[in-house]
Order: sequence, then C-alpha cells, then structure tokens
Amino acid sequence: MILLDYHNVVIEETLTQPIVNVIPTALDMIVVDFDGVSYHISTSESTSVIKFSISMQCYKELVQWGAQDMLQREYGPYCVSNTEEGYDFTLEFNLQNLPEDKEQREGLVKKLALIKRNLLAQPFERAFEQQAKFEEEKQTNPVSDLMQIHYRDQEAIYIQAQLDRVTVIFSTLFKEETDRLFGKVFLQEFVDARRRPNLQNAPQVLYSSKEPPLEIRHLPELKNTNKNEDIGYVTFGDVREKTISQIQLFRDYLHYHIKCSKAYMHSRMRARVQAFLKVLNRAKPELPNVEKKTITGKTMVRA
Repeated sequence: MILLDYHNVVIEETLTQPIVNVIPTALDMIVVDFDGVSYHISTSESTSVIKFSISMQCYKELVQWGAQDMLQREYGPYCVSNTEEGYDFTLEFNLQNLPEDKEQREGLVKKLALIKRNLLAQPFERAFEQQAKFEEEKQTNPVSDLMQIHYRDQEAIYIQAQLDRVTVIFSTLFKEETDRLFGKVFLQEFVDARRRPNLQNAPQVLYSSKEPPLEIRHLPELKNTNKNEDIGYVTFGDVREKTISQIQLFRDYLHYHIKCSKAYMHSRMRARVQAFLKVLNRAKPELPNVEKKTITGKTMVRA
C-alpha cells in the first residue's frame, strides 16, 4: 500500500517553467484535484500575467475557521479582489514582479501546489490551538466548537478539540455493496492496529456504521441517516499536528485501496476462470472413428 501525495503534482509541474524559470508561457487549463476541487490556470494575451483560481465545495465553511487569514498570510501579495467567475478566489502573478531569488520562486510554486492542503488545515490548526489552551488553563469540562467541513456531497469531516486530544470524525459514503464490504475490512484493521505490540502508541481509531458517534449524533442533518448502512463513521482520537497533511487524504486513501483490491480480485477471478476453461477443454473425450456402410454400399465415417 502507498501513501498519496498531499501536494498537486500537476500544478507544480505546470507552473515551474513560467514562475521558477520566468519564461512566459501561454496557459489555459483546468486541473481537477481530489474531493471535486478544481483549479483554472490561465495567462493574459502577453503571457506575462498568470491567473490562478480555485473552487472548493467547502470554501465558505473554511472561511469561518481562518481560511482568509491564511491566504493573506501565505499568498498576500498575489491576492486580487476581482475573483474569476465560477471560482472562490483568484491569485495573480506578474512575471516581471516575482522574487529575484530562484529558491523563493520555487517555494512559491510549492505553496501553490499545497494550497488545498493549507486551506483544509485551518480548522485542524484552530482545534490544536484550542486544545493547547484547555491544557494550559487546566479546564475540567472544556467546551469547544464542533467544526464541520462538508467537503463532498453527503460526506463531511467533523473536528473538535477536547482537554487531552483533538477528535476527527469522517463520514464516508459507500455507493456500492462491494465497496462497503471492502471498506469495513480496511477500517476494522485501523481499529485493531493498537492491539499489535509495535503500534500501541498509534492514535485511537473507532469505526461505526448506521449510528453516528456521540460527538455528532445531535446534528439535525444526521438524524435521517441512522440505519443507513451505506454511510460509515471513522473517528480518530489524539491526532497530532504533524499528521494534518496525511489525515486530510484519509478518505481518498481508503477508496483508492478499495478500488485496488477490487481490481486485484477481478484479475484473480479472471485468471481462475481461464484455468477452469483449460481444464474443461482437456476433459472433452475423444470419440473413436467408426466406419459404417449404407444400404448402397457407401462407407461413412463418424468422428
């Protein structure tokens, strides 16, 4: 099994030539990322100005948890007020006003490839700040915001800071019966991981279907999803800051390996069917040649 990259390789490769090497290049392309996120990279007629726009389903929710502050902090000089139609925000780069240091331009391209990760990281960082504050003030029953990120249709991430941990809950939708069965096997492995001697320090993972976890069971939107076996809930406890990038891709990681497992099973079944056909072909009996004569004396051979 592999871990997926949390930066967009296509964006990095596309912007390396015009921004890092400062070579005007005509661009007009749409790049699609995980979770329905899309980017539009285009240039002006002179190809010296690059527009970079992004669209996210959960952008308005992320703004509540500090997305705008992060954009100003990380991409401030390039933010523009005239957002491209159909997108949530737009950055603009004039090749004549880029940093003179090549390493700084390489860092800029890397940050653009990580822009989706940086946006989704804001509620996680906010939760860690709240949890650190609870520990510092030694509150007995802290009350924190339950941050909801509806990043896909009928799927969401719920994040809440507690006294000694940050809890992250994923709701994931299995559209096919086989996906649900494979997903249950994978998720049960996450739950049982801490039983192994070398993984006892791993974060706690809980999996439930039909019934949402207690932390989110009060939400009105989940009342009609009870007893729906197509939806599963995965809870991570004690998540640390260094895992923010990886945990964002948990849903994509899960479904990627479900599809890989299904492809492997299909290839094994096709190979088994071919082996059975060979056995059947070899099992056909060879009939002996039998000569018979007709009433007129002609000889007939039956094969």
